[in-house]
Amino acid sequence: MTGTFTIVGLGPGDPELLTIKAARIIGEATVVAYHAGTTKQSHARRIADSFIPTETIEEELRYPVTTGTTDHPGGYVGAMTAFYETCAQRLSAHLDADRNVVLLAEGDPLFYGSSMYLHDRFKDIYPTVVVPGIPAFAAATAAIGGSAGPLVRQSDVLTVLPGTLPEPELARRLADTDGAIIMKLGRTFPAVRSALAQAGRLDGAWYVERA
Repeated sequence: MTGTFTIVGLGPGDPELLTIKAARIIGEATVVAYHAGTTKQSHARRIADSFIPTETIEEELRYPVTTGTTDHPGGYVGAMTAFYETCAQRLSAHLDADRNVVLLAEGDPLFYGSSMYLHDRFKDIYPTVVVPGIPAFAAATAAIGGSAGPLVRQSDVLTVLPGTLPEPELARRLADTDGAIIMKLGRTFPAVRSALAQAGRLDGAWYVERA
């Protein structure tokens, strides 16, 4: 017998936007795991705080690097691969001991989420469940809904784009769709803004953070 590995989507950040199912599963978990930045407290842990019982075993999975440099011989990719292998070993110990493990995931687990790397490692080994969450772009759309209207309607085509794409490719794709969501901003913001201008889409664009 082994435990069940469940990835729970937490939504965009407001604890009230967790689903009833997500809140129930977190409250029933023997082990709750969550990712954390190199120097910051876990945002996922903060969102789920009121739903985690005091007796729950917690596993903080702290990244070795985010956007900085690393002295790992394999570079960034090598450092992150080693990190996810270590995470898998830590959580496997609980699953092998027949403890149910819940991994908290911001937004939706399978939409640009770090949790998918553990999902890839566990899905063929342990009983695995994914609980969807409200993605950040849905909260952003709701936040500006009164001013911008629907994201898409009827037969409109919606394209989801990472801001890390090369600027010319991003501009090309923006010009060839009815509506677009651009994720992964931050350091890419100047290039994204330039691509929007090149595509003739800057005037209709909205920027939302902390939705």
